[in-house]
Amino acid sequence: MAQSVLSRKTGVIVGDDVLNLFNYAQKKNFAIPAINVTSSSTVVAALEAARDKKAPIILQMSQGGAAYFAGKGVANKDQEASIAGAIAGAHYIRSIAPSYGIPVILHTDHCAKKLLPWLDGMMEEDEKHFKKHGEPLFSSHMIDLSEEEVEWNVQTTAKYLKRASPMKQWLEMEIGITGGEEDGVNNEDVDNNSLYTQPEDIYHIYKTLSAISPYFSIAAGFGNVHGVYKPGNVKLHPELLGKHQAYVKKEINGKEDKPVFLVFHGGSGSSKKEYTDAIGYGVVKVNLDTDLQYAYLTGIRDYVLKKKDYIMTPVGNPDGEDKPNKKFFDPRVWVREGEKTMSTRVQEGLDDFNTANQL
Repeated sequence: MAQSVLSRKTGVIVGDDVLNLFNYAQKKNFAIPAINVTSSSTVVAALEAARDKKAPIILQMSQGGAAYFAGKGVANKDQEASIAGAIAGAHYIRSIAPSYGIPVILHTDHCAKKLLPWLDGMMEEDEKHFKKHGEPLFSSHMIDLSEEEVEWNVQTTAKYLKRASPMKQWLEMEIGITGGEEDGVNNEDVDNNSLYTQPEDIYHIYKTLSAISPYFSIAAGFGNVHGVYKPGNVKLHPELLGKHQAYVKKEINGKEDKPVFLVFHGGSGSSKKEYTDAIGYGVVKVNLDTDLQYAYLTGIRDYVLKKKDYIMTPVGNPDGEDKPNKKFFDPRVWVREGEKTMSTRVQEGLDDFNTANQL
């Protein structure tokens, strides 16, 4: 089982444990869902699902999600709220994750060029944490320069990997644009050809980054789109990932059929076959966000609609005009309903990606 390859069996894992877990995932043909979290509530919903399915999980914060963790009332000049929120969220996850008895990868999501000060601030905190505890605060980060010129993307990513390498910190990068819109980054109008990465680019990235550190993964475009769209509107070609792996294997004269750790972005709304095909080609991480946002809403929405007559006033409901309604409007009641429906959807992902029962 997956925990057999880990030195730290529960809680946030780092360094060689992350590498060993991704290696194990490739060998056992499963991927780990990466859940975008924005609050303690979404964190526990994801952890609960992974615990109940006996599975590892990745919890990640986007720049906007990290700012939300800090509080919408905090100004985000120079990414200050996003940095503070990410650090606060990381400490919270580190504190609570061991209670769920599963290994957790603590990650940050898309960091575009304009958001690099956010990544710099987090890595500065990683280095402080490493100096004190011998490991970075975060297991991994994602740098997403896919909208930039390819060589600048690769060389800038390499610069950040050199910074992460002494801490054995994982770095995820993206090549080929993911369409759609997420967290303020809008790629809805990009040329479709930009959604498909070329194998030569994957090899160039692999060659450049592997000379620095083994702790990296690549989010390669194969038609991915953020958000949920009608069936047929998104043309995914996961077979391209197999071609990337074969090309890199040939160029490095390697023995492994899947030398590259790949990431599936824009996973919401995809079919189970598209997931399993991509996993078969070496995908070890699948991002889930949009589907989970909607799932969280449904629990709260349905509760409010069902209990409408009990939440319109503090006192007075169909059972009597003097009956108190606190047990209905207490946030712990209706927020919990969102947690339950989100957790159920995370469990579906754990089943779809073959992550369930890997511990």
